[in-house]
Amino acid sequence: MLKKVAAINDLSGAGRCSLTVAIPILSTLQVQVYPLPTAVLSNQTGYPDFYIDDCTDKMDKFTYQWQRLGINFDGIYTGFLASEKQVDKIENFLRVFKKKDTLLLVDPVMGDDGEVYPNFGYKLCNKIRKLTLEADIITPNLTECCILTGSNYKELMAYKDSSFFLDKIAEVGKKLMLGNVKQVVITGIQCKDGENDVLVNVILDGNTVAFVKSPVTGGSYSGTGDILASIICGSVVNGKGVAESVEVAAEFIHIAIKDTFKEKTDRNDGINFEKYLGMLR
Repeated sequence: MLKKVAAINDLSGAGRCSLTVAIPILSTLQVQVYPLPTAVLSNQTGYPDFYIDDCTDKMDKFTYQWQRLGINFDGIYTGFLASEKQVDKIENFLRVFKKKDTLLLVDPVMGDDGEVYPNFGYKLCNKIRKLTLEADIITPNLTECCILTGSNYKELMAYKDSSFFLDKIAEVGKKLMLGNVKQVVITGIQCKDGENDVLVNVILDGNTVAFVKSPVTGGSYSGTGDILASIICGSVVNGKGVAESVEVAAEFIHIAIKDTFKEKTDRNDGINFEKYLGMLR
């Protein structure tokens, strides 16, 4: 029987990210996806302008109807949450659907490149931090790791060219192993590996630390963090380990970025992942 995952995230018509990558990736991994949109957008917010239809007041209706249908989830995966009220809706969803053996993956979307996203104030970030404590797996980028732990991003980045930069990040990441958290994946860290530029995902699993490295190819693209989190979620609910899942995701993203860069695709449009979905089967 197929595993079932509730994917709670926004849905953007243009720009491959959030639910528009989660649905095909989880489906390819033989997971039945139940999308719960937090917002519907004409295009993702990296573009100069966009239309958005906020779904906050509709979220409880999904919870109610799915409960009436008697649906049980093997996994719950949360992404972009735009307000404190949406976090409250997620908490209600978890009270209804999260059982002892339900995987909860929280991608704590809050910022990037050392900056908190616009409209993400202290109260919202603090609510997301509390939500992460309920998760089995969290997938912050380095900025979000610093927000969650109260660490100084600039001080951490001062070590970027040193041989112990990744060890410093792992030290900070260990502070996230609180509450129910069993694994932390700090995503998309660009640094040097000898003479080469690499992208690194830092995996913390109990007392174990692992680094998954990929060559840097092309630029930075929207939605890669969503792709990584989706692959981890779908793989883990099907019994694979987090480290193995991250290795598969890193290779998948690397190959798709090479193709995207070659075709000169707009970074806001995301990466050309569709033609490589067969790698995940």
